[in-house]
Amino acid sequence: MPMAKAKQLRQKTKAEMLKQLDDYKAELASLRVEQVTGNSASKLGKIKSVRKSVAVVKTVLHEATRAAVRKHYAGAKYKPLDLRRKLTRAMRRRLTKREANAKTARQIKRERAFPKLVYAVKA
Repeated sequence: MPMAKAKQLRQKTKAEMLKQLDDYKAELASLRVEQVTGNSASKLGKIKSVRKSVAVVKTVLHEATRAAVRKHYAGAKYKPLDLRRKLTRAMRRRLTKREANAKTARQIKRERAFPKLVYAVKA
């Protein structure tokens, strides 16, 4: 089986990718058996490319799954933690703009009763 290409895998369906993953895993298992039995050295070099192919297929599958989940939660009020923006710890914990600008009833009354005085300064 030739080395898997991510570009080609992205065009396939999930079922096709899972089938290809199973094929690569079966091939890897047979190559490992041959390695233990001590057969031809030419096939032992193929183990690396098959391992890499398994990794590529798994990566593309994971990307597709995450894209589907991201699409599902688009516009939702709450998202899973791994889909939220990372930011920094301090930024995640700070007050929202709404919370920071919130005023108590007493503050509102005081501001109405005693507005800021504006003085005209002669130049």
